[in-house]
Amino acid sequence: MIAYLPQIWPAYVAYLVSLLSPGPAVFTIIGTAIAQGRKAGLITALGISLGSATWAISAAMGMAALLRHYALALEILKIAGGLYLLYLGWKAFRAASLKDEDLPSLVRGSDRSSRQLFLRGYAIHVTNPKAIFAWLAIISLGLPQGAPGTAIAVIIGGCLASGLLIFTGYAILFSTPQALRVYRAARRWIEGAMSAVYCFAGLKLLTSRL
Repeated sequence: MIAYLPQIWPAYVAYLVSLLSPGPAVFTIIGTAIAQGRKAGLITALGISLGSATWAISAAMGMAALLRHYALALEILKIAGGLYLLYLGWKAFRAASLKDEDLPSLVRGSDRSSRQLFLRGYAIHVTNPKAIFAWLAIISLGLPQGAPGTAIAVIIGGCLASGLLIFTGYAILFSTPQALRVYRAARRWIEGAMSAVYCFAGLKLLTSRL
């Protein structure tokens, strides 16, 4: 196991860099935590983490190689993910266009159930087929062919634990009273920025080649 550590660390670093780069998943956690509170943000973070775990396990089991032979399935998944991100962008745009008096939910709380929040977070990550190839790259970078199962478990477990820590950290950091005050003061700008991020990510996914 110790013999693989020099290769595992670069994979960890690459994964951490990708986590700290803002994207749809991070913006969803931040936006949910600011607007709906810590619990909602944490549940969303758990859903996103499970989506990441789904692709991590799939990559470790060789699903990426299998999916390459089913181009239609990947294309359908890509279109579904892109359309879902565009839908989230449209919802954020609608929220940005509403007047404050039309938004009673500006106070903490949401009509979304815990299950809906969790599934929303999960869907954002699991409908992005590029995630499985990112995980495949991480595993390939950190482990040579023929590495034992324990080494694979260490690299996946370490990355997922780091991801969960960072995602929940975002939820806690942006669910403070100070964050809520900032949201109240700049709600339209925040929702507008989130709409732009979702739409850009959705269009990029729809037009990209896998």
